[in-house]
Amino acid sequence: MDLVYRPERYPFLTQDLPGIGGVIRLLPQDFQVEEVPAYLPSGEGEHLYLLLEKEGLTTREVFEFLRDQVGIPEKEIGVAGLKDKHALTRQWFSIPRKHEDALCLLENLRGVRLLHADLHTNKLRIGHLRGNRFRILIREPQGGRERAEAILRVLQEKGVPNYYGPQRFGLKGLNPVRGYELLQKGKGRGTPWLKRFLMGSLQSLLFNDWVALRMEKGLYDRVIPGDWAKKHATGGEFLVESASEAERALRLEISATGPLFGKKYPEAQGEARALEDKILERYALKREDFKARRGARRPIRVPLSEWEVRETPEGLWLSFFLPKGSYATSLLREVMKREVDAPDEEE
Repeated sequence: MDLVYRPERYPFLTQDLPGIGGVIRLLPQDFQVEEVPAYLPSGEGEHLYLLLEKEGLTTREVFEFLRDQVGIPEKEIGVAGLKDKHALTRQWFSIPRKHEDALCLLENLRGVRLLHADLHTNKLRIGHLRGNRFRILIREPQGGRERAEAILRVLQEKGVPNYYGPQRFGLKGLNPVRGYELLQKGKGRGTPWLKRFLMGSLQSLLFNDWVALRMEKGLYDRVIPGDWAKKHATGGEFLVESASEAERALRLEISATGPLFGKKYPEAQGEARALEDKILERYALKREDFKARRGARRPIRVPLSEWEVRETPEGLWLSFFLPKGSYATSLLREVMKREVDAPDEEE
């Protein structure tokens, strides 16, 4: 029973197309991420929205600075998503309006720049975003623009495999092991936030295994009766009861969703459920083991849009948009045909 995250066991969708190799993140500005919000601040309300540009810092480090140095209670700070450390990123935070005068303290946090601030009526919460725009430089590519574009055309047609990226699994991929220990023992060291993150790593590993199993069985771009499918245009989910839905899946209108095991989430039926059970059996787990966790469903793939490849003297620049919750590393590993972004420290 191997609970260590090992990306080499997850198949490529574009296995038959050669990758371009190369190197990413030589410099933070080689990996640029811009958060696309679900809505913009309205200009009135008791919550102050901050658009921050950061370099060399995790979202959590900015969060902790606002808590410890600015003096804002943790539960009153809002973010829509987590952003990379080794990158140049722009993302929104929210704080109570009453702390506005303390924002000058942000000048003491090296690597952070305040770009915009405005008021809104509600706190920003996880998931309050459309997605992210990426602009990434691949240095020293072994293939040219045409090779990268051939892969991206397939990903545009069939969707990007929605694997969780290596940054989800921690140093040496060991976070799922720690999450498994927490699940079995019911307690452990660390803050509540860390415990939730470790358990989330275990859920993520099981999901990645489910994606790989569907790919191996030729069910990546298919739905079968008993699946819960997601409508990409609206985000709605429904139970697949007819084989006639297969055509919509082939057109990337809908996709099968896999489980993040927990409580109160739509459960698959029949053959689709049996595939999920195979993953649990692999690790001697049961659905009931996750009853204390929040459950959800996650699509097996996500649409790729707004993509472009530009050849420059320093390498190939890839620009693209991915919906919220997906990882640029899942696209990059397809293009480069190598594992990318294994953490070199615990984030």
